[in-house]
Amino acid sequence: MRRREFIASLGSATAWPMVARAQRPEVPVVGFLVDGTEPKLVAAFAQGLAETGYVEGQNLAIEYRWAEGRYDRLPALAADLVGRKVDVIVTQAPPAARAAKNATSTIPIVFVVGDDPIAEGLVASLARPGANLTGVSMLTGELMPKRLELLSELVPAARAIALLANPNGATTERMIRDVQEAARAKGVRLPILRAGTESEIDAAFPALDQLHAGALIVGDDPFFASRREQLVALASRHAIPAIYEWREYVAAGGLISYGTSLASLYRQAGIYAGKILNGAKPADLPVQQPTKFELVINLKTAKALGLTIPQSILASADEVIE
Repeated sequence: MRRREFIASLGSATAWPMVARAQRPEVPVVGFLVDGTEPKLVAAFAQGLAETGYVEGQNLAIEYRWAEGRYDRLPALAADLVGRKVDVIVTQAPPAARAAKNATSTIPIVFVVGDDPIAEGLVASLARPGANLTGVSMLTGELMPKRLELLSELVPAARAIALLANPNGATTERMIRDVQEAARAKGVRLPILRAGTESEIDAAFPALDQLHAGALIVGDDPFFASRREQLVALASRHAIPAIYEWREYVAAGGLISYGTSLASLYRQAGIYAGKILNGAKPADLPVQQPTKFELVINLKTAKALGLTIPQSILASADEVIE
């Protein structure tokens, strides 16, 4: 389901919660500020809220704000939520978390970020975040070298493995350095392709042939996640083995993914938002980190690419899509 259709199914996600709030002025309101999301993740967030006693439309309203891949929109969207005096703001990715932090020092903020929230300047420590922010760290940046290792094992003949990176990402350069180090250890070249728009993604894939790249790592970035279908279709069209961070890519036809469970992260964000609504202070809620990582493989895609998945990878897989 596309984002626009999902919003329509809610009866206009940006307008309906305001109506609900007008009808039930006593209910708390959560501001949901993200680059882009899906029904499954909203459902996981709702599950976490329900576990703490809150159900949207009954005793809770949610104001949805979508940046749609444009980070420059985040400050205005965050300021709008603050102006509406929401009770909690839930954000996805460091740019949204920073925009919310810059907009308010009093409204509690629950973030879901891919990198170290201390290095991002969001919290003072993981155990005691301090101030008005806490949330979940996915550790996605730390998993990039592992993705290169998996792809190198899957396509051992590849002498060059390309990395697709978003030049607008706050942690892109650090991610590139980490993967470059892993590539040197493996003895493979790592051409860097940069794409920050849909048209740049389209332009990046034809360059793979010119670079003699035998495989592709798609960088961990919310913009890429919001363009999942485009990326998977291009990888299929250009017959390039690619590894991604989320299982949602593989469910859409991608070859392989290695990362945390997005649904579990959003559920935890929902639990934290509910706890805060029940009186907990963000400063007292430690930043959560994943303890399990998912390896997902699409055998149908592997067959289309003429690849035989090594038994060592199959044995380690958490899910195999036939």
